[in-house]
Amino acid sequence: MKTKILMGLMAVVIAGLIAVPWIASYFYIFILTEILILGLFAASFNLIFGYTGMLSFGHAAFFGIGSYATALVLIHLEWPFLACLLVSMGASALLALVIGFLSVRLNEVYFAMLTLAFGMMVFAIAYQWRSVTNGSDGLAGFTLGSFGLGLDLTLGNPAVYYHVVLAIVAIAAVVLYLICRSSFGMILRAIRQNPERVSFAGLNVRTYRLVAFVIAGTFAGLAGGLIAPFLRVASPELLHWSMSAEPVLMAILGGTGYFLGPFVGSAVFVLLETWITSFTESWMLVLGIILAMMVIFFRKGLLGTALDWWLEVKK
Repeated sequence: MKTKILMGLMAVVIAGLIAVPWIASYFYIFILTEILILGLFAASFNLIFGYTGMLSFGHAAFFGIGSYATALVLIHLEWPFLACLLVSMGASALLALVIGFLSVRLNEVYFAMLTLAFGMMVFAIAYQWRSVTNGSDGLAGFTLGSFGLGLDLTLGNPAVYYHVVLAIVAIAAVVLYLICRSSFGMILRAIRQNPERVSFAGLNVRTYRLVAFVIAGTFAGLAGGLIAPFLRVASPELLHWSMSAEPVLMAILGGTGYFLGPFVGSAVFVLLETWITSFTESWMLVLGIILAMMVIFFRKGLLGTALDWWLEVKK
């Protein structure tokens, strides 16, 4: 029943998202583009947190590396945008493989702290390696050329870029959903619930955790590759530990037990941030209070609580 409701809701939402550029101003197009990109970022994080039970505080490392990879390729090689995204995914996957290999052997708080340490290490490298990353100023001044595949798209147009982001995020979300619904995803959920029992069944828990970590890092890199042209800059702030906190908040806010939860959390987070910053400079304090109240009173996340309420009404 919940699946049918989600599918129907998803169809309506996708139809509405496609129509946005024709019915909304550029301001709302920018907001929705950010929601989609951060939603993919949060969904990639939820693969290791909500499905595998690993809390990472260094997920922004892959997000930031993806943005830097796209910016560097656009500046020095001027490749088509699609090729840049593939490079960003490859770079993030490689980084995730290295960090994951050293981290997945640890559990719970030790894993979380080690990923935080690696994340800050990547941030420090990007911040200090000025000859490559331009230090604290970040990489800017790059322009989007062609998309690739022979498609003639004006990526500098916010409406066109929004549709490109929507299509890429939709495809990525479908791939992530199929991974979560596969036998591999079922094993990840089993690992989250009882890793010892999975190990006793003859499965290598570390290998499954590592594969999930690399997949999550790859899709985080894709999101980073999309954010760089959107912000027109790839900066160290995208690698900072505070950026790693955002997908954690979004996933919990939307509901870690639901695939679409991180996307709902992303929408609420960005809209709240935009609304609060319009009337106060202390937006972080107000946002923190609101998010804390939501997490306390919506234990299954906003999406999970809404679905439970809807099913109760339908009875």
